[in-house]
Amino acid sequence: MTDLIRPHSSDRLVELLLEGDALAAEKARAADMTRVTLTSRETGDLIMMGIGGFTPLTGFMGEADWRGVCADMKLASGVFWPIPITLSVDQDVADGLNAGDEIALVAEDGELMATMIIEEKYAIDRAFECEHVYRTTDEAHPGVKMVMDQKAVNLGGPVKVLSEGVFPTEFAGIYQRPSESRAVFAERGWKTIAALQLRNPMHRSHEYLAKIALETLDGLYIHQLIGGLKPGDIPAEIRVKCIDALVDGYFKDGTVLQGGYPLDMRYAGPREGLLHGVFRQNFGCTHMI
Repeated sequence: MTDLIRPHSSDRLVELLLEGDALAAEKARAADMTRVTLTSRETGDLIMMGIGGFTPLTGFMGEADWRGVCADMKLASGVFWPIPITLSVDQDVADGLNAGDEIALVAEDGELMATMIIEEKYAIDRAFECEHVYRTTDEAHPGVKMVMDQKAVNLGGPVKVLSEGVFPTEFAGIYQRPSESRAVFAERGWKTIAALQLRNPMHRSHEYLAKIALETLDGLYIHQLIGGLKPGDIPAEIRVKCIDALVDGYFKDGTVLQGGYPLDMRYAGPREGLLHGVFRQNFGCTHMI
């Protein structure tokens, strides 16, 4: 680990996923908590916090962090962060919650995903977020629509993550935690690694750029989004087969690692590219294609 790039703004990965006795105890405590259902996007963000992909975040953003990230791409602490990581609830749900309350966070399928201590609740200014992050409020934009569909109130506070959802089983062999990608990089002796973001199969320009990167760097990390996509995008299981064929037949053995991460696409252009740079650093990458 010492020869690899440090995680973003931290000397270690900030992993919030509980295991063993701590996991069992927290699940038991969660049985008596108010349950809040997450969207697909919020679930992916939560898992990334759990596995350390969103180091140094420790929970969903409070108002100062949210506003600073939207306006200046900085948390209240001054740490760079380009896109808000927030949890929203309906007004009637928020009215029944107070600072200090603990809630259980569940996925859309009902699976218990996390517990959270509410530190604050604040009204969402959707237009403010869209104007800064997307530079438009046009709801024909899929990312803008995602923000506009958020509920009325954001909840901010730290989380304890209890599950990685379906990803370890449905995407076995491709889904990776940052600790796992870093372990492979260290085992292979890689110090300089380029990340290639993909949400569709590789085409010739992807291949060309990847091979240029491999002329000067130790390795290539093909990092695929396996969370939610907009209609018309290629499903992850098809994309993985396409990329497998390319890696097996057209790249030198031992120069490429494939991995998958659980986020939904936000379609936020440059801001999303910066977010990718942040969490790829947490996965151990030094460069971005």
